[in-house]
Amino acid sequence: MRRRAHRSGGRIRRAVPSPRRAAGTAPARTWDVLAVIGLGGGIGSVARHLAGAAIPAHPYGFPWATFLVNVTGCLAIGGLMAVVDALPGRRYLRPFTGVGLLGGYTTFSTYANELVTLVHHGAWAVAGGYALGSILAGLAAVRLGKDAAGAAIRRAAHRRRRGGAP
Repeated sequence: MRRRAHRSGGRIRRAVPSPRRAAGTAPARTWDVLAVIGLGGGIGSVARHLAGAAIPAHPYGFPWATFLVNVTGCLAIGGLMAVVDALPGRRYLRPFTGVGLLGGYTTFSTYANELVTLVHHGAWAVAGGYALGSILAGLAAVRLGKDAAGAAIRRAAHRRRRGGAP
């Protein structure tokens, strides 16, 4: 594999990680990031369980609990990532919210399992609606979250420039 390097402040830095570190080992400085991901994942998983328990499930009916969890997770990741990207010093915020909290909250594996179960039991129309509805609603929710957060960030920046409250 060919290495590429780029200049940064007079020094040449490698664009590809050094092969000296053994494969599969994380550098010591990332364990703190892994810890915040685990914390966020635990919180997100518990939230998903509680949301699923609050919405009654009907055998071979539309899986509303998973659908709503995944769509609200898409809305949240759209908004939160726009906010996180606008904030300085976000070493822990992106891994905690994006990978941990929302990764634990949303569930692609349950979505796929529910689709297979619906198809297996002949509920083709429900499965088709669930598959297409989840994708379209998820994409729309991410876009809505990004747009809403972006508008809020722009309003706050405009107020700061005008000397108003943040």
